[in-house]
Amino acid sequence: MSAGSVSLRYFILGLLNQHPMSGYDIKRFLKGLSWLVDSPSFGNIYPTLHALLEDGLATMKVVSQQNKPPRKVYNITNVGRQALHEWANQPVASTMSLKTFVMRLVLAGNFSQERLITHLKRRRDQVADRRSALERATDELGERAGLQRLALDYGLALAATELAWLDNTVNRLSQQPLSLEVVRGD
Repeated sequence: MSAGSVSLRYFILGLLNQHPMSGYDIKRFLKGLSWLVDSPSFGNIYPTLHALLEDGLATMKVVSQQNKPPRKVYNITNVGRQALHEWANQPVASTMSLKTFVMRLVLAGNFSQERLITHLKRRRDQVADRRSALERATDELGERAGLQRLALDYGLALAATELAWLDNTVNRLSQQPLSLEVVRGD
């Protein structure tokens, strides 16, 4: 699997590398991002966790809870960290989808600062190309655009906003060491 796409396997490994989680924790986290990335079902999460266990990439510990069923908490292993590191250091496709871009941002803590900046710059190039295509389409349609102009204007506004965020974020990351506050813009 190329690093240009984010399989559920590497996404979960990346989350576990940040801190141990249960399948429910993973599902709940992804539900909060569901408008940006697909939120996989428990039917996808648990088989992936089971495969990670079988492959020695994760471990599982049963944690007792008062008045609740026990929780299965998963943790990444050193082998899992190595697999994640190898995946993270593969080249990123220049035609990545928004979903892939956002999923890689969620995993940003698993990448070097240089790799993160490269990722952001590639996305910037992609968005700039898409904005140029929208501008050409707008010019070609001219007055004939009618209400199609609403969709074109929306796309141009999204592109402008994303480009501004990308430029600002790359600038901040380039000027100081990577920290959560820099990424969030605090």
